[in-house]
Amino acid sequence: MADFRKQDALDYHSQGKPGKIEVIPTKPYSTQRDLTMAYSPGVAEPCLEIAADVENVYKYTAKGNLVAVISNGTAVLGLGDIGPEASKPVMEGKGLLFKIYADIDVFDIEVDAKDIETFVQTVKAIAPTFGGINLEDIKAPECFEIDRRLKEELNIPLMHDDQHGTAIISAAGLLNAVEISGKKMGEIKIVINGAGASAISCAKLHIGVGVKKENILMCDSKGPITIERTDLDETKKFFASARTDVKSLEDAMKGADVFLGLSKGNILNQEMIRSMAPNCIVFALANPTPEISYEEAIAARPDIIVATGRSDHPNQVNNVLGFPFIFRGALDVRATQINEAMKLAAVYAIANLAKESVPDYVNIAYNSKNLSFGPEYIIPKPIDNRLIWTVSPAVAKAAMESGVAKHSITDWDAYKLQLENRLGKDNKLVRSLTTKAKSSPKRVVFAEADNYKILKAAQVAKDEGIAKPILLGNRERIEALIKEHHLELQDVPIIDPKEKEEEAKRISYGDLLWKKRQRKGITQYDAKKLMRERNYYGAMMVETGDADAMISGLTRKYSQPITAALQCIGIQEGNSRVAGLYIMMTKKGPFFFADCTMNVEPTAEELVEITALTAKTVRQLNMIPRIAMLSYTNFGSATGETPSKVAKAVSILHKDYPGLIVDGEVQANFAVNNNLLTEQFPFSTLVDKNVNTLIFPNLASGNIAYKLMQELGEAEAIGPILMGMKKPAHVLQLGSSVREIVNMITIAVIDAQNKK
Repeated sequence: MADFRKQDALDYHSQGKPGKIEVIPTKPYSTQRDLTMAYSPGVAEPCLEIAADVENVYKYTAKGNLVAVISNGTAVLGLGDIGPEASKPVMEGKGLLFKIYADIDVFDIEVDAKDIETFVQTVKAIAPTFGGINLEDIKAPECFEIDRRLKEELNIPLMHDDQHGTAIISAAGLLNAVEISGKKMGEIKIVINGAGASAISCAKLHIGVGVKKENILMCDSKGPITIERTDLDETKKFFASARTDVKSLEDAMKGADVFLGLSKGNILNQEMIRSMAPNCIVFALANPTPEISYEEAIAARPDIIVATGRSDHPNQVNNVLGFPFIFRGALDVRATQINEAMKLAAVYAIANLAKESVPDYVNIAYNSKNLSFGPEYIIPKPIDNRLIWTVSPAVAKAAMESGVAKHSITDWDAYKLQLENRLGKDNKLVRSLTTKAKSSPKRVVFAEADNYKILKAAQVAKDEGIAKPILLGNRERIEALIKEHHLELQDVPIIDPKEKEEEAKRISYGDLLWKKRQRKGITQYDAKKLMRERNYYGAMMVETGDADAMISGLTRKYSQPITAALQCIGIQEGNSRVAGLYIMMTKKGPFFFADCTMNVEPTAEELVEITALTAKTVRQLNMIPRIAMLSYTNFGSATGETPSKVAKAVSILHKDYPGLIVDGEVQANFAVNNNLLTEQFPFSTLVDKNVNTLIFPNLASGNIAYKLMQELGEAEAIGPILMGMKKPAHVLQLGSSVREIVNMITIAVIDAQNKK
């Protein structure tokens, strides 16, 4: 990393509250009575119930949904033995993944103990606190003994993810790759490069899914592990091959069906790949640099199936496909361990999911129309919501059938619904949108590129592969800012509309604007003069195809970039207006607010058009719009101009858009509280629909609502998204943060993809 990239990472972890996790109370605590219930004397009652029956701890405490992520910092990522304190950021990150993927709470525990006995006794001593334990980043061979001891001596689910996580995902991918290649598990010959915790566990689990031990040839840093070697520990001896003819990795690769790399980057070349058996399989899982790059491996031969640990290529072997959902299933049946049956159940569930029809939102996120089981899709994608209700029930069933579950699930449909509801608490929308934007990045012109925050956001978008920035503004100022802040934007186009070199473009753009606006008060001279103004120049770049989208508004009044965009680009055919949409990212998921920026006092007919625009946009963001038309009344409970026009708009929508989930007029609390709505208005078409889109009756109410949500509700606002434009032009909130700008860049790229 360059210095400024290091600083980005340091800022991410240090700004605001240091670290990445916090404890949030789940019970009321605002009154004295609440506090006496939470602590003394009320807390004595659940204590006595647990003392009488220890299993009541699951009923009265958070133990059943609490996992410890524990490390001694002896094998942290690619950093090695850096100590327990230095491992804490990684453990907090693992806790974050548990929460966002499976709604599992985590305490991270860093233990200052390198010897096996001290570590084991420490974990045993704190185990009563937790429903499960995830061991992380403990070096081999100690990790094998620690894992074995704790499994024997504890009665809660435990997994060393470095060992078993990669093993589970790679085994699922291997099953599918072998099937696609027309081979048989019992016949394939595997070369494993690497002999650490992950490699050993992969080899053992691959035997569990049908690979023969004698067909595995493992290599470490000293070469092939064979019976001739005298420097092997007991773990490696188990895999010592009788093949004494192989003296190097190059020898081992000849005729092999499968290569599994868990070692270091760039140790394979194309000749070694070509020496493998027909229809070969290469899992190059070293990260961030694989043993051979995806491009090189694919170029080496046409009959290959390749998987890596990277997200920018097909077939990513990612532990997040497994550990959150394995623990979810284990916790939900109060399993006493995570045994081989449960791991194998996860393997087959993941493998089988890849064979099912891929949901539209996954295809959209990866810019594909038909992701399907085959050489480039052997493993599900991490954003696939079905993982939680596919893998977790499989693990839970295996725990019950193998006799390690203390709690039984009988209604599996209800359990699936429970898992879906857990997933709904998490916000995956931004991650999904980012994935989609990265699948086909577009040229985004920044009309205020002489601002540091804009340049920083452009840097992030470029680094992430979200967009191809074009910087618009004073060249000297932009270049000075790039140099001052050590940004790597030297290869990004910089356009200064006032420079002599741009004169031909200014004239061309000005003539085009004049033709558009000559009957609307703009002279040819005015039009050419306006092209020296960056918002007009940037908007005309989009209109003429010199750019795909424009971002502006950080330092200017909202009306200025909007006016330029409307005059240069215009409204999409079939629309009579544009409208502004905000995505409010809340703890209950994303909500869509419209119109919050453009239409001051829309009529009923205009509300209908705003609603139609909003529904179309929400669908393009890969969600089903479920729309409440808001008012200060509920279904005619009072008269007035506002409720009357909202009721009229709803009537038109029901008639003209029969497939749209929409109802009103309704007060905001009833719209977002399904229990309240069902109790009072069971006739509403919104009952049990979980409203996610709110249409406000006027600009004042929409603007006030989103700003209150942003400040008091701690919701993150993405927007405003300008709906109804012929081509993408989006206007930032005045003073937006870098994060907010990056979010808007993502939206602009997706808008450009959709309009293409």
